[in-house]
Amino acid sequence: MNLKEAFHAFKESDDFFVSLARDILTVLAAVLIFASFSQVVFGMWAPMVAVESGSMEPHMNIGDIIFIQSIDRTDVVTYEEGNNNSYSTFENYGNVILYRPYGQEGVTPIIHRAMYYVEAGEPMWDGGPAAPHAGYITKGDNTVTNQYYDQQGRVSYLMPVKEEWIIGIARYKVPYVGYLRLMLPSF
Repeated sequence: MNLKEAFHAFKESDDFFVSLARDILTVLAAVLIFASFSQVVFGMWAPMVAVESGSMEPHMNIGDIIFIQSIDRTDVVTYEEGNNNSYSTFENYGNVILYRPYGQEGVTPIIHRAMYYVEAGEPMWDGGPAAPHAGYITKGDNTVTNQYYDQQGRVSYLMPVKEEWIIGIARYKVPYVGYLRLMLPSF
């Protein structure tokens, strides 16, 4: 049996184990194609996150899947800059960033809007304390639950978000699809 005949036999077989092997190979091929596409377009192998809280409502809701572009492929536009040049994403000025609080690995990343950038020693907000280092002041879009900057509360208390803490910038959303991810246990 030559290679062409073996491929045809594999493709047409009704045997349970051959059929299972075909299905597994099909899934692996689809994952490889998606991961390769994601790497080319977004600069990340897994460019999606599920929104877990209402801190970005009404622009991002619990259960939305957000596609993230790697920070290596773009620059952050703050709310302040976006307001000056009419640049907006997710129905408000500036970019929404995904970052690791305090730069910690293994913790749930935060997805909030970059409001403005401060240099070390500058006040983090009007009448606020001096920034211990340069970084972004961030805030969720929900005006009820996020009345203060992240740096004024529990999210990133008194720590501007350093550039190296940023995973990427939110680009697109798909509503509701993330509920499936939120129902599954974390591994």
